[in-house]
Amino acid sequence: MAHIEFLDETMRDGQQSLWGLRMRAGMALPVSPLIDRTGFKTIDLTGGGMLDVLTRYCQENYWEGLDLLVASMPNTPLRAGLRSNANVTFSVSPRALMDLWVRRLCAHGVRSFWIYDVLFGFDNMLRLAKVAKESDAWVAAAVMFALSPVHTDAYYAEKVRVLAASPDVDSILLYDTAGVLEKERLQTLMPGIVAAANGKPIEFHANNLLGQTAKAYLDAVDLGVSVLHTASKPMANGPSVPATETMVRNIELKGHTHNLDTSLFQPVADHFRAVGKAAGFLVDQYAEYDIFSIEHQIPGGMMGTFKAQLAMHNMTDRIGDVLAEVAAVRKDLGYPGMATPFSQLVGIQAVLNIVTGERYGTVPDEVVQYAAGFYGETVAPIDANVLDRIMGSARAKEVLDNPPPDPDLAELKKQYGTDDEDELILRATVPQADIDKMRATGPVRRDYPLLSSPELEQMRKLMQVATMPVVELKSAGLNLSLRRE
Repeated sequence: MAHIEFLDETMRDGQQSLWGLRMRAGMALPVSPLIDRTGFKTIDLTGGGMLDVLTRYCQENYWEGLDLLVASMPNTPLRAGLRSNANVTFSVSPRALMDLWVRRLCAHGVRSFWIYDVLFGFDNMLRLAKVAKESDAWVAAAVMFALSPVHTDAYYAEKVRVLAASPDVDSILLYDTAGVLEKERLQTLMPGIVAAANGKPIEFHANNLLGQTAKAYLDAVDLGVSVLHTASKPMANGPSVPATETMVRNIELKGHTHNLDTSLFQPVADHFRAVGKAAGFLVDQYAEYDIFSIEHQIPGGMMGTFKAQLAMHNMTDRIGDVLAEVAAVRKDLGYPGMATPFSQLVGIQAVLNIVTGERYGTVPDEVVQYAAGFYGETVAPIDANVLDRIMGSARAKEVLDNPPPDPDLAELKKQYGTDDEDELILRATVPQADIDKMRATGPVRRDYPLLSSPELEQMRKLMQVATMPVVELKSAGLNLSLRRE
């Protein structure tokens, strides 16, 4: 039997997978102190994508909201996620900007980081780990799992060996974005990872797209994993991670122990379920086993994007063709792991191939950069014919002649016209017009107006069955008149 620790993903991957990163601070603040008191090892809270979405689409001050949430959870280490060579953009960010991003998150109270690079750019990963250690933050080095002929057990064991050898890495995070790991592969994969980790704890994060991740978590515990990533029930499953409530019960039934206060699960779940329904977001998801997902390994959050892109071209009936093309493009490009940015690059290229009717007739700049090695060395060689098409594209020469710039911090401050480092990160990440709109909305709200209540729900039902053009509801404290237009 083992003692299992839990990392909470409700406010990061849960809302990223189900709410598109649109969880405002006030949506979580009423119950974040409860999450803080639950006993999680760590609470995953933020990342670069949230800064972008909250500023541009929610008009909410990212730094102000982060400060409110950090202050509400003083007892548990709070985590941020980092792609080692970029913040928000699908291209490559300056190293000085990435270092500054870590330092500013630490200044705002973040004390744990998970750092990943799908192509395992060790120089960038370990440099950021060292920066995080300046503030004594915990560093989890992520191993992004993918299925392909070249992603062997030995491949992953060697990556873990290099990462675990760093004194700046505290744990190894096995991260399965497509939720494809099953017992048979775990049994061959985990011994090598455990040996290579050399005693450092192993965390496991898998999205439940195939509906099999809860079982994979239990199997992984038997094979050496000691930290599981879960989310409150309404924010779990489907493209998110398994539910904390379910996994804790499973762990107990297996005879393992944990430190969580289960009495706090229900009020947290009730709150996020109500907020999600009021805001029109997904809650209480599930997924059926679909073996085709193993072929394309598309993260769940991208399905909606694909459908929207096809709808723009009146081609929604071609989603099956797009997913098949994703699998083909991924093979063409040397089997990149399907996590940001490569899930997006592969997906966009597949959509373009289907919509235009010509494979690689239109090639995004980022795909050219990938083929040119700007992101690092590919896992397997790119198909020679496809590489010729990419490098022969209309934009290829200009992209190759203009590699991503790498200014130092002083140059960045001059470029963006500010010495305020929080402001610098905003300006380097988000268009100024969006920053201005965000600032015009005023301070961050500390709650979220629930747009539903028992009374309003009854009125909604009444309007569905009423045949009269006007319905009036009167009570001691309410006088409501609804007219059918």
